[in-house]
Amino acid sequence: MIDLALPALSQWLGAWLFPLFRLSGFFLVAPVFGMQLVPARIRLGLALLVTALLVPLLPALPAFDPLSPATMLLIAQELLIGLGLGFAMQLFYQVFVMGAQLMAMQMSLGFASMVDPANGISVTVLAQYFTVLLTLVFLASNGHLAMLEVLLESFRYLPAGSGAFGPEPSWTLVSAASWLFLSGLLLALPTVIALLVVNLGFGVMTRAAPQLNVFSLGFPVSMVFGLFIVWASMREFMPRFDMLSAQAFALMRQLAGVP
Repeated sequence: MIDLALPALSQWLGAWLFPLFRLSGFFLVAPVFGMQLVPARIRLGLALLVTALLVPLLPALPAFDPLSPATMLLIAQELLIGLGLGFAMQLFYQVFVMGAQLMAMQMSLGFASMVDPANGISVTVLAQYFTVLLTLVFLASNGHLAMLEVLLESFRYLPAGSGAFGPEPSWTLVSAASWLFLSGLLLALPTVIALLVVNLGFGVMTRAAPQLNVFSLGFPVSMVFGLFIVWASMREFMPRFDMLSAQAFALMRQLAGVP
């Protein structure tokens, strides 16, 4: 007969619940896994599958009361850890989206927006192009596997049930917003400066020949020239991808305490 004593049942339940909530929070917001194109059942199935593979490798947890407020707090902390690690990588994706948005606004493509099926929001066509390109490169370079590796390593340096992030990692995650804006601006800076020179040229031309309709001439020229600059800068896409992905993974490791 199976012994269902309360201490043994509580320990078994904790060994599954704490990793499951951390993994569920990660799969909820992480790039690729957290896209709206991935059904919720698939995300839950992945979380359950990874939990089943991970639980035998984790150290045994002490018995706890499943209905106590302290346990509910620990579950919420595990969920926040998963959300924080996934959000750190989501910032990496949003760098390219923000840079593409800035470039699109300068090349008169701000009005050409479409619904992004991955995030469920309206973005410019150029941002959607960068998102698709980034996803393909990220998967081809096994970035999704590297994310899972850091997530699994977090259970070694930030054990399940040990609490949420400390003050320093939490502040690091908040400060990463400045990295998002700075990196997005640097990504779009060459295109923005080139289009600024074009607009200055149109201003000089308008002063020299006021009879020219700058609105009917400026929009198509800015658009074509901007697309040419984006195409010419594609050879720098991989170096930027390598640099920004390394910074994002370093942020994720810093949050998890992984050396």
